[in-house]
Amino acid sequence: MAAATKRLAKEYAELQSESIPFVVAQPDEDNLRHWTGKIEGPTDSAYQSGKFGIDMTFPVEYPFKSPTVKFTTRIYHPNVTDDGAICMGLLKAEAWKPSTKIEQILRALVQLLQEPNPDDALVASIAEVYNADRAQFTKTAQEWVKKHAQ
Repeated sequence: MAAATKRLAKEYAELQSESIPFVVAQPDEDNLRHWTGKIEGPTDSAYQSGKFGIDMTFPVEYPFKSPTVKFTTRIYHPNVTDDGAICMGLLKAEAWKPSTKIEQILRALVQLLQEPNPDDALVASIAEVYNADRAQFTKTAQEWVKKHAQ
């Protein structure tokens, strides 16, 4: 069994015994390197009551290279593009550490929904709204939740 597959199987077993608030994720039955899941918008966030699909693809070199993580549900967020690409510090090649676990990635995604990072935005226009008019940002994010994430 390849190192990546072995590590993914171990991490999945750990995830099953320790649940993460607002998140469910699991590997495909026939491919341990492809995971899908759902994140519920955390309470007291602009995404409250939303359900957002996520897709994670782990390279053969995992854990030495970071997975590709995307939202499959449209979301109004400064750190997420229209096609679901996510900008998150710990996934960046220069910041990635082999010791980083899936559980930490999932927790960081929830954290990103609770606290967007406008200073590292992929969508500058949304970051500007977030910085300039938080109430408008929250209103628009909630409209998108109703439209795309129910």
